[in-house]
Amino acid sequence: MTNFIEELTWRGMIHQMMPGTDELLAKEQVAAYVGIDPTADSLHIGHLCGVMMLRHLQRCGHKPIALVGGATGMIGDPSGKSQERNLLDEETLAHNVACIKAQLARFLDFESDAPNRAELVNNYDWMKDFTFLSFARDVGKHITVNYMMAKDSVQKRLNGEARDGLSFTEFTYQLLQGYDFYYLNTHKGCKLQMGGSDQWGNITTGTELIRRMGGGEAYALTCPLITKSDGRKFGKTEQGNIWLDKRYTSPYRFYQFWLNVADEDAERYIKIFTSLTREEIDDIISRHREDPGRRELQRRLAEEVTTMVHGAEELEKAQQATQILFGKGTKDALVNLDEQTLLDVFDGVPHFKVSRTLFDGDGIRAVDLMAEQSECFPSKSEMRKTAQGGGVSLNKEKLAASDQAVTAADLIDGKYLLVQRGKKTYFLLIAE
Repeated sequence: MTNFIEELTWRGMIHQMMPGTDELLAKEQVAAYVGIDPTADSLHIGHLCGVMMLRHLQRCGHKPIALVGGATGMIGDPSGKSQERNLLDEETLAHNVACIKAQLARFLDFESDAPNRAELVNNYDWMKDFTFLSFARDVGKHITVNYMMAKDSVQKRLNGEARDGLSFTEFTYQLLQGYDFYYLNTHKGCKLQMGGSDQWGNITTGTELIRRMGGGEAYALTCPLITKSDGRKFGKTEQGNIWLDKRYTSPYRFYQFWLNVADEDAERYIKIFTSLTREEIDDIISRHREDPGRRELQRRLAEEVTTMVHGAEELEKAQQATQILFGKGTKDALVNLDEQTLLDVFDGVPHFKVSRTLFDGDGIRAVDLMAEQSECFPSKSEMRKTAQGGGVSLNKEKLAASDQAVTAADLIDGKYLLVQRGKKTYFLLIAE
């Protein structure tokens, strides 16, 4: 059995760990959990480090438990936040939980008969019938306000980082999370809680609660919060979060995110976000350092993570879409792109809207379309000259003549035309 702590250590995935955690994992199969807040119906790559901890845990022979916070998601965790989050209703939470479980199944084995198969739990199941009086009597009496006030997450909010201070609802969050650990410790034999470094205070409240309520064995382990080499937040782009659900982030854009990370970041990320062995990663990094221009490290990182999240077929589509942008793609590959990927690929190129009626009947001459109805060329004479030299393509095919007819049959998805001038200049025409 691979040593879990050694595995996380060389991958750079340990920030803090309670004494005795290593010894516990070395002597027995351990059930450990990571909590996930279901505030959306998709995970984003900010969740990936915690999910990968569970994946490595299972691969090392231990039992992963993913806890989706259906109850705590109704409250909001103050850790690392400057303001209180919106509360969700039961129907929205149930939908979010179902979607998250489907995504986790790509990383963890929930279905086999193995003794360490993964399990998904929802804390709403054991919290929904807990009355306030019962919670205050049975749980609250074991943890003092002094203990709770000392937590960094509470102190930061009280010392001016939040405009509206800290509500009682949020203040109780660490007690609720602590009770989750106690419940799993009692009912599932779970002895370890893992999470990001900002969760250390909440996790240790759980270990303290377990100790005071029943004397059970409990440990804590956190991973570092992932940042970019320039100190900026990992996973954020101009478009917002990088989501695992292709409805929000297309596989092409997801693939491009990893493909475009800096060299220094790629060396860290390939250890954290893939299951490649140490030997494989060392070899890839070594080859990359010899010839950084080939970006072999980023390509392998992008391939591994995209396959893990979206599957081999979506990876292939993302790679084909990438080839289209750099001039090597075919018309078939272009036509086979779904609409969102097409728009993602050509997000940065000039877009021109043209009338859909131009393509009716015999259509419109290419020269009129590209130099009169749009601004792909500054003049008809320049368009004719470029086309005569073989420098104009329509939907990745060389234009035979400047007066070639462009009809409705040429429209991709009945709406789009891709014009290419020379090797690298693109324009996207949108027929409306």
